[in-house]
Amino acid sequence: MRVKSIILLENNKAVLSQLKDELEKHDEYRVVYAGDDGDEGIRQILREKIDLVITGMFLQGKDGTFVIQTVKKTWPNAKILALGIANDALIEKALSMGAHYFLVKPFGVDIALERIAELLHNEPKIEENHFAVKRRKGITIDEKISDIFISIGIPPHIKGYAYLREAIKLTVERPYVINGVTKELYPYVAEVYHTTPSKVERAIRHAIEVAWNRGRVDAINAIFGTRVYLGTEKPTNSEFIALVADKLILESMM
Repeated sequence: MRVKSIILLENNKAVLSQLKDELEKHDEYRVVYAGDDGDEGIRQILREKIDLVITGMFLQGKDGTFVIQTVKKTWPNAKILALGIANDALIEKALSMGAHYFLVKPFGVDIALERIAELLHNEPKIEENHFAVKRRKGITIDEKISDIFISIGIPPHIKGYAYLREAIKLTVERPYVINGVTKELYPYVAEVYHTTPSKVERAIRHAIEVAWNRGRVDAINAIFGTRVYLGTEKPTNSEFIALVADKLILESMM
């Protein structure tokens, strides 16, 4: 396995130190630079090929948005993980400029490592379509669902992302549960995340709306291999959950 080079930029010293220490425990990662200096980070990005840039939005010198722009121009295939506070405008800006994920502070290091692994361990796409889902040997169901969400534009920082993923996983395991969305599916997800079924329903609906509002209908149709939706037409929660679950079930049978 080729060692992945990583630039780590963050102005919170505790977060910076913790992430750096955890990354350096893994032989497959090489931290090229870790610090809060955006200018130095950019110099390192320009100096050698980088696989992943983890950047906070507020840095010394050039800020995170400038770093993201530089990465996209210099290494278009590099992955970008943005870090920051829960500010909708900031999150939207980072994602629209090219960040693949936005981790909202505070977050657990285990979550950060999971996102880093998802970004760095993708195999090359096997379909020609730009929006095709990436497939990997030994890919888990969580990774498959994350791939789909990334492709269609459901950002990982919103609650509906996790709720929707849990609902799809349960539907894959027990397909009949889709017939009892309000009585079985939402209550199950609510129990997992210590919330209420009504909040689960609203968050999932919001996650689906975010994807459709970003105009990713072509990506959605590409994933399912047929023209499922047109224009602004969007599915209900249960329709979307069933559609993704059916796709995953069929793939597992091949």
